[in-house]
Amino acid sequence: MSRPPAYRGSTGRRAGVPLLTLGALLASSLALAAPPARAAETLLSQGRPATASSQEGDAYAASAAVDGDLTGTRWASRWSDPQWLQVDLGQRADLSRTVLTWEAAYGKSYQIQASDNGTDWRTLKTVTGSDGGTDEVAVSGSGRYVRMLGTERSGGYGYSLWEFQVYGTTDGTPPATGAVEVTGSQGNWQLAVGGQPYTVKGLTWGPAIADAPKYMPDVKSMGVNTIRTWGTDGGTKPLLDSAAANGIRVINGFWLQPGGGPGSGGCVNYVTDTTYKNNMLTEFSKWVEAYKSHPATLMWNVGNESVLGLQNCYSGTELETQRNAYTSFVNDVAKKIHSIDPDHPVTSTDAWTGAWPYYKRNAPDLDLYSMNSYGDICNVQEAWEAGGYTKPYIITEGGPAGEWEVPDDANGVPDEPTDVQKAEGYTKAWNCVTGHRGVALGATLFHYGVEHDFGGVWFNLVPDGLRRLSYYAVKRAYTGSSAGDNTPPVITNMAVTPASSAAAGGEFTVRADVRDPDGDPVTYKVFLSGNYASGDKRLVEAEWRPAGDGTFVVTAPEKLGVWKVYVQAEDGHGNAGIETESVKVVAPPVSGTNVALNKPTTASSFQPSYGDCPCEPAKATDGRADTRWASDWSDPQWIKVDLGAATPIRKLQLVWDPAYAKSYEVQVSDDGTTWRTVHTTTTGNGDIDTIDVAATARHVRLHLTARGTGWGYSLHEFGIYS
Repeated sequence: MSRPPAYRGSTGRRAGVPLLTLGALLASSLALAAPPARAAETLLSQGRPATASSQEGDAYAASAAVDGDLTGTRWASRWSDPQWLQVDLGQRADLSRTVLTWEAAYGKSYQIQASDNGTDWRTLKTVTGSDGGTDEVAVSGSGRYVRMLGTERSGGYGYSLWEFQVYGTTDGTPPATGAVEVTGSQGNWQLAVGGQPYTVKGLTWGPAIADAPKYMPDVKSMGVNTIRTWGTDGGTKPLLDSAAANGIRVINGFWLQPGGGPGSGGCVNYVTDTTYKNNMLTEFSKWVEAYKSHPATLMWNVGNESVLGLQNCYSGTELETQRNAYTSFVNDVAKKIHSIDPDHPVTSTDAWTGAWPYYKRNAPDLDLYSMNSYGDICNVQEAWEAGGYTKPYIITEGGPAGEWEVPDDANGVPDEPTDVQKAEGYTKAWNCVTGHRGVALGATLFHYGVEHDFGGVWFNLVPDGLRRLSYYAVKRAYTGSSAGDNTPPVITNMAVTPASSAAAGGEFTVRADVRDPDGDPVTYKVFLSGNYASGDKRLVEAEWRPAGDGTFVVTAPEKLGVWKVYVQAEDGHGNAGIETESVKVVAPPVSGTNVALNKPTTASSFQPSYGDCPCEPAKATDGRADTRWASDWSDPQWIKVDLGAATPIRKLQLVWDPAYAKSYEVQVSDDGTTWRTVHTTTTGNGDIDTIDVAATARHVRLHLTARGTGWGYSLHEFGIYS
């Protein structure tokens, strides 16, 4: 261990301390070694990574203040204010006190601060008028990182600490080693790790595995001890390694068709397809062998929502046969896993408690069941009790009500819960899990994800890395408190005007009340999602301008349909409130009379059966935005309207489906045979074309020469105005 020189540079100021002071320090150190009424606390900082705002030289690094040497090594800063020294405890801890052993260059005024991520700090104690020597500072709070922030030096030198000691208690992580098992008896079960009780306090994992070192400490700071994955393969090890480094366990998932409830991933015949089943057994066995001894492994989870999802592949008696065959295969997998790894339980997830009778009948080798449940989560206990089951369960996805569970709004799309309601959904979910004592062994709530899109805003705790109200609700559920945290802005009373008749390309107004609990200045963003209008789930920043008093004027998209508009309020501390409402975009009103309405309409072709077809020509002139004409997938095509008599024409409005025309001509005729062109374009981009025309004619035709997509031409409305 290197020691500092006896003198500081050329100043001649003695670096050591007087013998009397040194004796007092040693006595203080001995007294602190076994303080009365503090037997449970632990010295957490010694040997941990330490950093500082500056150091006077190579001999005075931050690490010297946490090396346990009270008289020989020290950290020293530059000669200016402010300066700081911080230590990473490696995991979240409940803090009880800090002991600062100052060199002669001490801090007269400073703060003791804590943080969960090393970026956002909360002050636990402010010290003024210190006289140096040894400061023992009692604190109350929690965090992974602890910092001394020096705000006023005692003299002309910097800050210098012989030792910075942080005391407190941890939650027992990293997790105990040893076998994981379900213990207890009917209605009085618990999960145990190395013989110690273990309640799953988890989240489903969303970020890329490569980003696990970046996000895993934050997950840990929330009180999470478990993450859940859906697939396990050769790329899983870095995730397991990062989890273990942060004291977190992993529920390793194995994917089976047709997982995901809606039937994603294809359909397998579990009665006859022995090749698929043998391949899956071989594949799963390989990764169980690879990761069975990894310290992060908690249990194995075979399949996700497939009992429910099989309804998208089969029906009637065949569906029943397949569900029995699937759960029997899950049992074969469980037996195989147990033969390789007897030290970790095996479970299987579904999204419907009606799946449990199949498991009860066909999968006796499962150690416990698993369920994905959101708005209905509090009814899982009732279903378990009514079913007479003899195995406990965990919730492997849960949170606020999903898109499939909420009523439709005035525009006919699911009414997304507010941020406040979503946060309450997580609290409710955890209360329902913990309320089923001795049976529900915990949960991995959904979802620690970073996607900033339609689904990400609905469910992710950290979309685009921004912490939501739901993030803090989960943290409170798992740690018992989020006291001292800087929390997100709260958005209420969001309203859109007009909500059901915003003109395409025009402006509509969004109004919302925004309050930041910490009084932070708030900045805004406004986004649009075309999920319901076009299937595009991205959030695209809107063209908008503030109008004061929580009002935003937003330019509507050109494409018709129901859109979602999002107001995002950020506080500058990594938090965001995000609220959303729907807005129905309609064709801009055209003055005058639509003389094409319900007039005879013909076309070169139409699609008799594809998607929502038949798509006859008359559907382009029926005045309805939800019907359309669609042509064959070839060039050229045409559609024409017989107005019945020579009619003055002043404007056309073409409302395109995504299958639009890039090049076309507007033609008119008196007899339906001889045509004259009144408008031509080669730069059509779809959505809505409003065209000025000055003509009088009986017949109007669109001559379509170049498609904008690989499909044909498709018009929702062919409006002709007089």
